[in-house]
Amino acid sequence: MNVAIIGCGYVGLELGRQLVRAGHDAVGVRRSADGVRAVENAGLTGVRADATDADSLAAVPDAVAVVYAASADGRDSDAARAAYVDGLRTTLEHFAGRDSPPERTVYTSSTGVYGDRGGAWVDESTPLEPTTERQEILAEAERIARDASPGNWTITRFAGLYGPDRYRLERYLDGPVGERYLNLIHRDDAAGAVRYVLDEGVARNDTLLVADDEPVRKPTLAGWLAERCGVERPSTEREAETEPTSERTRAGKRCSNEKLRKTGYELRYPTFRDGYRDAVSSYGEPTSV
Repeated sequence: MNVAIIGCGYVGLELGRQLVRAGHDAVGVRRSADGVRAVENAGLTGVRADATDADSLAAVPDAVAVVYAASADGRDSDAARAAYVDGLRTTLEHFAGRDSPPERTVYTSSTGVYGDRGGAWVDESTPLEPTTERQEILAEAERIARDASPGNWTITRFAGLYGPDRYRLERYLDGPVGERYLNLIHRDDAAGAVRYVLDEGVARNDTLLVADDEPVRKPTLAGWLAERCGVERPSTEREAETEPTSERTRAGKRCSNEKLRKTGYELRYPTFRDGYRDAVSSYGEPTSV
């Protein structure tokens, strides 16, 4: 199977590596020359193209499957719309118009589409009720993935990504930390879930929430990390403030991965305890220059 990964960045590079190891052909698409070099250094075929420019996408070879994994350049709404709405629509329309359109499309979405649910559990059946412009953009992108994909589509909603180069221990160890729930997925499992979807042909024309087994409050994660790194437990935002934060601000949501588990995918890092093991082991070691 030949797979084109549009926006072959943090997850896309790992996905490409896993696909190649499984005997597939993977093409990684990036906008910059440096990005293409990163793709090629990972052992993939690199193509320079912009998801928002249909003409440049002509350089991407035909593929049995297209994975759209582009990320926004910034945190503002304009950047989100450019990446998740404009780029996705342009890409899908371009590939749909080819003589040999892809049989499968995977769009990597986010559990941010749920917004804040006051600590309640959410899953794929939970209705989306956008309350911010960004949430509306995320929901619109998913509609585009469903309506404009050539062939079968799958939407994978990633929980918070972490892993190599993104452990960010200082964010938790330095404090203060908020009290919201964190829903996490290790980079290797985010990529692994997409690779499994393609390999096994599961979740066709369906949505799949990709999170690990255990939503965790930030103070719990920070305390666990502090104990194992041998540092003092960081304070919480509530302890640091004169007024306690509201229950809604502290809650967030808890994401269920039951449907992912039922597909047969086995998580390499089922909880943060497994996923942060390498980061804890190397904490305090001098950084090579």
